[in-house]
Amino acid sequence: MKKIILLLAFALPAILFAQRQSTGNLTIFSEDGDKFYLILNGEKQNDVPQTNIRIEELPQPYYSARILFADSTMAPLSKNSLMITDADGTMMDVTYKIRKDKSKKAKLNYFSAIPVQQEYMPPAGMYVRRFGQAAPSSQTITTTTTGTIGATINAPGINMNISINDPVESHTTTTTTTTSSSSHSSSQGNHSNNAGNCNGWPMKAGDFTAAKKTVSETAFEESKLSTAKSIAASNCLSTDQVVALCEVFSFEESKLTFAKYAYKYTTDPKNYFKVNNVFSFDSNKDELNKFISGD
Repeated sequence: MKKIILLLAFALPAILFAQRQSTGNLTIFSEDGDKFYLILNGEKQNDVPQTNIRIEELPQPYYSARILFADSTMAPLSKNSLMITDADGTMMDVTYKIRKDKSKKAKLNYFSAIPVQQEYMPPAGMYVRRFGQAAPSSQTITTTTTGTIGATINAPGINMNISINDPVESHTTTTTTTTSSSSHSSSQGNHSNNAGNCNGWPMKAGDFTAAKKTVSETAFEESKLSTAKSIAASNCLSTDQVVALCEVFSFEESKLTFAKYAYKYTTDPKNYFKVNNVFSFDSNKDELNKFISGD
């Protein structure tokens, strides 16, 4: 019995350490839509300027970050100790935003930190890359057949071999498709009110609870709104989750602004009529309905 207890005493810390999140993620977005290049620890993360960049699987707690804007009139931004962990050293999903002050000078500000999400679904317009991953310039699909039909597919994040026996067919085909970027990035008009950018699942209950708590604990209404927008832009939301976030706001104007913004990040737009229930004034309900219908 003593030996068992002793073994458990040594094994438990190792198990807990293994279960601890070992990597974090970083998102940086421009509040005003200014395109930029991101450099982490001297490594350029994007070859094409973007407005919303997410770098995944960062193994270190701190990074030296530098931002170069596509607009050469904007001064570069630098941050020597950009934190990817919380106060306890746990790796997090951290978001920073670029915003301009009253003098129109760009600043890089901490925005939010939530537990690392599994099976993350990036929204339209977000550029995503795994840290340290080589930037592939092309995608090649090769099919070689001699008595069998075999397919080898090599693409970012995909490595698949398929073989089907066929004694009749025998041919070889090679197709190469050139891509212009090192990661995936989808585009959608910034001012579109069309839903459908989210084809996956909405946020998991636990992740959404943490995100909602972050919004509700934010002191100022404007900050609540910007935090909620970031959550919507970085995740897919169900209509019920949009309703729950709307109810956090104190003013109808904020609820309406967020309801309009979150519509395109909703997984079930057919149920968006439920959002009308958060408004006390019919005029706001009418405005949201007009926005959805495109009138």
